Amino acid sequence: MKTFQSLLFLSLLFTFSCGGDTDQGAMDQGGVEEEEGAELIGTGNPGNEDIQLTDMPPTEGFPNASIDDWSYDGGTFTYEVSGYTFGQITEDADELMCANSDQGQHVHLIIDNEPYIAKYEPTFDEPVQDGEHHILTFLSRSYHESIKTPAAHRAVMVTASNGSFSSEQEITEPMLFYSRPKGTYVGRSQTENVMLDFYPVNAPIGDEYQVKANVNGKEFLIDEWKPYYLENLPMGENTITLTLMQGDSIVDTPLNPVRRTFTLEADPMEESRK
Repeated sequence: MKTFQSLLFLSLLFTFSCGGDTDQGAMDQGGVEEEEGAELIGTGNPGNEDIQLTDMPPTEGFPNASIDDWSYDGGTFTYEVSGYTFGQITEDADELMCANSDQGQHVHLIIDNEPYIAKYEPTFDEPVQDGEHHILTFLSRSYHESIKTPAAHRAVMVTASNGSFSSEQEITEPMLFYSRPKGTYVGRSQTENVMLDFYPVNAPIGDEYQVKANVNGKEFLIDEWKPYYLENLPMGENTITLTLMQGDSIVDTPLNPVRRTFTLEADPMEESRK
């Protein structure tokens, strides 16, 4: 029995050490602080009243991080960056008590309404389907929190053709892109606090624009752009819908709202020790 449990533990460790996200790295979790920047605006399904949205502790700043050049040619993306190092573990990762990607810092690449792709080197192959696309890419800390400065992202509308962009222009309309949570979280350390992170473009979050987060039917109104922790989520599949709002109105813009599902699972080894 002990041998079986050991094998099971090693299998789970290999599968979920990066949050069940083989290319994308680990899920983000960490400590708890008092809730700020989010207002509870209603509860949905019975039993979800305990879900909370709280501030994530302040994280390491990257004031000089910049995507200096960015290109896509022959199906290959190339990034030239400064003030930032690919593959390096972000210094405050241990302090946050997050499940952290052991592959280090990386970029998130979001194409239209698809889940992000994480890449840990500045050059990589990633085919983009022919046609028009909204693309957001940004530099990320090793625990997947976006670097929220203008120079650390690119937001473009492109026309892709035969492995290259035949046209590319900056997105000028207000938009909202979903980043985290994503994939599967396993064990108490990963499921107690789950990071919520998103990326607005041309939509300063505050008095003019807000983000409505519907978490399993419970709604929060967010008026500050920063990462948050979701607490008291149930095991199993969870659903988040993010909507870019302007007052009481949904902003009429592409890819709004966006809906994602992710999964929380108990660790069998932890359960066996109870």
